[in-house]
Amino acid sequence: MNKQIIFNLPVKDLDKSKAFFSALGFSFNSQFSNENAAFMVIVDGSIQAMLTTEALFKTLIGKPVVQAKEANEVVICLMCDSREEVDRLIAKAAAAGGRIPHPPEDRGFMYDQGFEDLDGHLWNLVWTAPQT
Repeated sequence: MNKQIIFNLPVKDLDKSKAFFSALGFSFNSQFSNENAAFMVIVDGSIQAMLTTEALFKTLIGKPVVQAKEANEVVICLMCDSREEVDRLIAKAAAAGGRIPHPPEDRGFMYDQGFEDLDGHLWNLVWTAPQT
């Protein structure tokens, strides 16, 4: 079975969020997108996200939408191939209007840094040394 991860994120302005994530190099599948949702491809074939307007998201959950700039329920962690990829994506996130809440953390065997997207969702980018 080909397993995939697809998560849904509520966004205030779909066009601005698409521009932000496009600046990071993520693409969108128009076949599964419309004026209320955009199917974002993070890793082709395995990790995707559905960016949905808050109005649509609310219909999916039947309860209030958490305002991620005020409270978080999850941190989305993406593994990167190198320290340089972590730094490159962080720089792109900052240039596209994301907030960088802390400096990178270098533990030798692991390097990570996070960013907050336009809606306050937290993303952590991590590189780990290959196991020998």
